[in-house]
Amino acid sequence: MLIGEVARRSGVSARMLRHYESLGLVRPSGRTGSGYREYSGEDIRRIFHIESLRSLGLSLREIGRALDDPGFAPSALVGDLIRRTRERIAAETELLTRLRRIDAAEPADWGDVLQAVALLHALGSKSADARQRAALSAADEAPVPVEALVEAVLSETEPNVAGALRWALARSGDGGPELLAEGLAAPEAAVRERAVRALAELPGDEATARLRDALAHPDAVVRGHAAVALGTRGAADAIPALIDMIAAGRNDTDAADALSVLAGDSATADRIAAGLVDRLADDTTGAPARGRLTQALAGIPGTTAYRALVELSRDADRAVALTAAYVLRLRDAP
Repeated sequence: MLIGEVARRSGVSARMLRHYESLGLVRPSGRTGSGYREYSGEDIRRIFHIESLRSLGLSLREIGRALDDPGFAPSALVGDLIRRTRERIAAETELLTRLRRIDAAEPADWGDVLQAVALLHALGSKSADARQRAALSAADEAPVPVEALVEAVLSETEPNVAGALRWALARSGDGGPELLAEGLAAPEAAVRERAVRALAELPGDEATARLRDALAHPDAVVRGHAAVALGTRGAADAIPALIDMIAAGRNDTDAADALSVLAGDSATADRIAAGLVDRLADDTTGAPARGRLTQALAGIPGTTAYRALVELSRDADRAVALTAAYVLRLRDAP
């Protein structure tokens, strides 16, 4: 079969067939009387083998070795191909993500594109100072997609940079609460904590709704940050979680402060005081927890809290009684 017919049937151009011949990959078995290349059936099968191996991403040199070395073991080469393919996919995925983020920033001209590229690059810098400058710039100088800011927030370990990123995210507009809520499901506890802390600093009803959902989270740290944030926002459904935090001694000072904020109206203040008293009366509540709960009553106004403190001033636990008596003296002082 002449080269033109081989090219037509195989889909490999005559030029490429000549290139294969120059590399020694496939040589026509014969020549016609006029000197034209003539390919045998075995030659054509070899061409199809070459094309099959090319489709796997092998180089022509690797293909020649695979076809001509009887002792060649394909497993190592296939494993290497898998590794290289994964690296290529990762690089292409990273590029696609960057392009989508630039597109989401809605650049007006190439200057905006270059500025967005510079900011995205800086957010991924190994320098904490560079990341912090990028976070501060993201809020004012150039729009950075919320997705990029959330990713940076969830991965940042430097406290000052993390604070700047949360500040930038709070000023970035819509989309943050939903993305941060996804971070609450991360397998790493540190990522979950970063997500809820950032969520606590976002304004708006959607962020508040996501924080309410987090009150039922299995991670106590997530529940605690959500409860404190909700308490400072005036959400009374955080009261049980805040009392739990005080009893457990987990961020109890912030929890007590949040309860004080919630106790702005008499009905809520009485509800909080009743919850603290119930926990104080629970047989499973240990002495240190009872002391913290008594201290928390100091920030709760109203008759229910006052009567509870009077009762606690006669408590069998001397530390609790002294704390309650001291709080009462402060309340009664002019």
